[in-house]
Amino acid sequence: VYHDNQTFTFHGKSFLIGHGDGKGPGDKGYKRMKKVFTHPVSKWVYRWLHPDLGVKLAQYLSVKNKLISGEADVKFLGEENEWLVQYCKRKLQTQHYDYFVFGHRHLPMTITLNEQSTYINLGDWIGYFTYGVFDGAQMTLEKFEL
Repeated sequence: VYHDNQTFTFHGKSFLIGHGDGKGPGDKGYKRMKKVFTHPVSKWVYRWLHPDLGVKLAQYLSVKNKLISGEADVKFLGEENEWLVQYCKRKLQTQHYDYFVFGHRHLPMTITLNEQSTYINLGDWIGYFTYGVFDGAQMTLEKFEL
């Protein structure tokens, strides 16, 4: 398990791969929530909860977070408003990556950042049935179909 972005090289192509949470100028709600959840006192309290109660609490907070983020979270906001796209463009100012691969937005998308770099958000396997494939030459976003 990696807790932050990781850099990999496969067949001569460089990848920056991560969940995508808390990156970029947006995602403020998640950043606040993460500070609370990772605080030592919160961790201590959670450890003392019965597992059944802990799981129910986590599910409730997850659903509540989705209700707060609303419809904007499941719509393409335009390249200039997609904070992970902006994050990738800033990273390219200091280091080249062929592919940025994230999933936090749960919305499948492939965006060309420049002539050599592409941002891919994997979407999800529950609603979109999408996943990434690297064939040794290029990375593509695919959809599972029965």
